[in-house]
Amino acid sequence: MFQINDNYQKLPGSYLFSTIAKKVAAFSEANPDKSIIRLGIGDVTQPIAPAIIEAMHKAVDEMADAKTFRGYAPDLGYEFLRKAISENDYKARGCDIEADEIFVSDGAKSDSGNIQEIFSTDNRIAVCDPVYPVYVDSNVMAGRTGTYDTATGMWSNVIYMPCTRENNFVPEFPKETPDMIYLCLPNNPTGTTIKKAQLQEWVDYANKVGAVIIYDGAYEAYISEDDVAHSIYECEGAKTCAIELKSFSKNAGFTGVRLGYTVVPKELKCGGVSLHGMWARRHGTKFNGAPYIIQRAGEAVYSDAGKAQLKEQIAYYMKNASTIKAGLQEAGFEVYGGVNAPYIWLKTPGQMTSWEFFDYLLEKANVVGTPGSGFGPSGEGYFRLTAFGSYENTVAALERIKAL
Repeated sequence: MFQINDNYQKLPGSYLFSTIAKKVAAFSEANPDKSIIRLGIGDVTQPIAPAIIEAMHKAVDEMADAKTFRGYAPDLGYEFLRKAISENDYKARGCDIEADEIFVSDGAKSDSGNIQEIFSTDNRIAVCDPVYPVYVDSNVMAGRTGTYDTATGMWSNVIYMPCTRENNFVPEFPKETPDMIYLCLPNNPTGTTIKKAQLQEWVDYANKVGAVIIYDGAYEAYISEDDVAHSIYECEGAKTCAIELKSFSKNAGFTGVRLGYTVVPKELKCGGVSLHGMWARRHGTKFNGAPYIIQRAGEAVYSDAGKAQLKEQIAYYMKNASTIKAGLQEAGFEVYGGVNAPYIWLKTPGQMTSWEFFDYLLEKANVVGTPGSGFGPSGEGYFRLTAFGSYENTVAALERIKAL
């Protein structure tokens, strides 16, 4: 008789955002007259920029002509997009990343979950706490995390790096030595980040102990401070210890279009084995390439018009972030983030748990956010709001919260 992967049975409950969606749907069904403002999931609301839409239309027309029709995309990505990424996201910042070290995908979430496949299940992972749940959940599925303690919300074989107000939500080197270190900077959900000099310390640490850093830079476009790195490869020695994940979802509004990429430097090796070669083999075997139309859209992100239009969109969302932060502070909340990332991280009032505050906000203000505990045990007592709504809805949500 066939057997299942029992590791899936270890996962507690459903995926965080699925749980939220079910709760909101149930509330809407019971209260059809209520107008709900959603500031929970990190989904963009502004339309795709005109320069990108123009490129997509042109690519669609090409697909209608036998002379320019494209079938299967190169599994690692079209050269035109990989070159644009290399030139604009890396070489323009002094990072020596070549086009053939870039692997185009359908989004950073997929790569976040899949990258662990090229590592041994004996490896121990270290994660910031709180953090994006995909990192831990995908390692649970692989059988790398041990057993789950329902009392603490922690896995026995995971090394947690608490990010709390006591350490300014900045991870500290763990007492135990990890094999794989997940860093998401600027951080989801806290909206905080570290300076380039601090990131260099992590690179030095990883090279010293023989660990690999899985660096999620999905929110780098929102960085506003000069001393914060946009890529881990701005740090000396990063090419021998780091894999970087990037997304077009938040910087260019591709949440519904789907495009991302992963950088695996050729210098990154384990016992003489190239991780670049391993990821290329995995990628080519399990992925058939992002669509041509979407990759042309990605190329347009780096055009002069695309850059200018996306700069305006990012400014729009960051205006929302500063509005939320200032409004909540005026209302007496303890608030973090909102400077280098489109997320606001707030302390729940009184002794409310994260889910109690979620229910309270939904029922009394008809506003949806994300419970901090869903991102890890250190997120308990905190709550995340996103700046990706419309400005009008953002202001309306604040007015409702202030009226509580």
